[in-house]
Amino acid sequence: MNGKMGERIKNAIVKSRVWRSVFRHGAPVTGRNRALTMFTNFFLHIMPTKVRAHALRPTYTFGLGVISFILFIILVVTGVFLMLYYVPTTSNFNGAYDSIKDLQYSVSYGRLMRNVHRWAAHFMVATVFFHMCRVFYTGAYKPPREFNWNVGVILLLITLLLSFTGYLLPWDQLAFWAIQVGTNIPNSAPVLGHTIRFLLIGGNEVGQGALTRFYALHIFVLPLALAVILGVHFWRVRKDGGLSKPGEVWHDVPEGYRHE
Repeated sequence: MNGKMGERIKNAIVKSRVWRSVFRHGAPVTGRNRALTMFTNFFLHIMPTKVRAHALRPTYTFGLGVISFILFIILVVTGVFLMLYYVPTTSNFNGAYDSIKDLQYSVSYGRLMRNVHRWAAHFMVATVFFHMCRVFYTGAYKPPREFNWNVGVILLLITLLLSFTGYLLPWDQLAFWAIQVGTNIPNSAPVLGHTIRFLLIGGNEVGQGALTRFYALHIFVLPLALAVILGVHFWRVRKDGGLSKPGEVWHDVPEGYRHE
């Protein structure tokens, strides 16, 4: 009885849409599955084994995913440069605000690096948003790509959080009051609202605790999470057979990318 119950649970899991959206073929115990495991391996074959003709048209994707990734690389490079001079303290002398002023007026190419970082961040938010709109418009969120759609939603949220946390770092009046208003939004939530705001800013008021936490999130936690999930996103594009076509459904997917 227990064996039959376990078999039914196993079949229910293996045949579920969630399982089939992650795993495209069975264990590599047969020659066919071993070949599929090799061909669908992200590290052995970075590019998809097949590229459909419609995906070669520049107007199909407008390169929004690639542009977003390039902007992320630019942000990492310029962010490392800014970290060398930025001081994450609220002190009135040689603090965050003074270090930003030094970058603007004293450091060679400092203003250029800061402006590139700032505008790349704005453009990345826009390109990621339009990339999600393109995916939705062309129906690329449908099976078997629903798992990667959810990954993309997480990437959009992380991108917005990166923009939000970076807004406080200049520590000027605009940044202070913007974060004051922004952190009061979760404070209005019932039950846990005040706790969430307290954990986010490290106290009851926006001060040194908030700057330290936003700085740590902006330069380490969120970029690391974005890089890891980006790897998963690229891997799923590869595993799902490349770019989708409008109106594609599960039974239109090539044989090697379907779970039997």
